[in-house]
Amino acid sequence: MKHIYNDILASISKGEKLLAVLIDPDKIKIDNVSGFIEKVNTSIATHILVGGSTVDENITSLLVEKIKKYTTCPVVLFPGDVTQITSKADAILFLSLISGRNPEYLIGKHIKSISKLKETNLDVISTGYILIESGKETAVERVTETEPLLRTNIQHIVDTAKAGELLGMKLIYLEAGSGAKVSISKEIMLNVKKAINIPLIVGGGIRSKKQLETAYDFGADLVVIGTAFEEDESFFDELKPPWSVGHFSKRGK
Repeated sequence: MKHIYNDILASISKGEKLLAVLIDPDKIKIDNVSGFIEKVNTSIATHILVGGSTVDENITSLLVEKIKKYTTCPVVLFPGDVTQITSKADAILFLSLISGRNPEYLIGKHIKSISKLKETNLDVISTGYILIESGKETAVERVTETEPLLRTNIQHIVDTAKAGELLGMKLIYLEAGSGAKVSISKEIMLNVKKAINIPLIVGGGIRSKKQLETAYDFGADLVVIGTAFEEDESFFDELKPPWSVGHFSKRGK
């Protein structure tokens, strides 16, 4: 088993910031994987997340296998359902939707996944997943039949994140949703980072280098970008070395 979570902790302890590229199997053609991953490899990306709201295991497994042919970046499952679990990845974000109250996405799906997970060597990383309103209805809302937290109620978001940590979550993931009109605000990131002692992931609505820098500067340890790369692969050109994410300060601590 690869210890992806421990590697994340080690990177953060050295002051490094991490970037994950999210690949939705529904939005990429297998024939285009090699070219896309080549761009990932030349960027500052450190991880690749694979997952979507409606895809199945066969598609996910095929995609992960293809991705791993072209990169040494850890491939982490970001599953929308149990059917997307594949042993071909390195790790899985074991997501609990703590912003919602649908028991299926708090614990139900997790129980159903055990028979599949025990047959893999995936590094299972328990993750408190918090959906925050972003100006549009997201696929997560529709699939899980839950409502996002109000972005104006920062204390409720902070308390939810802290509760997730106290429940034993290893990561907190603040999500604005795919194609979000607005990203997670500075105030939300800053206050959540101050409150928790585990790594903070931020995703949704980040479409520029400036927004990426802001996310790091206000507390994000790992940023997830998906739609921006799907819509414009030239964005990778802005995120090439020697530009480094490692120098951004942690205002949250």
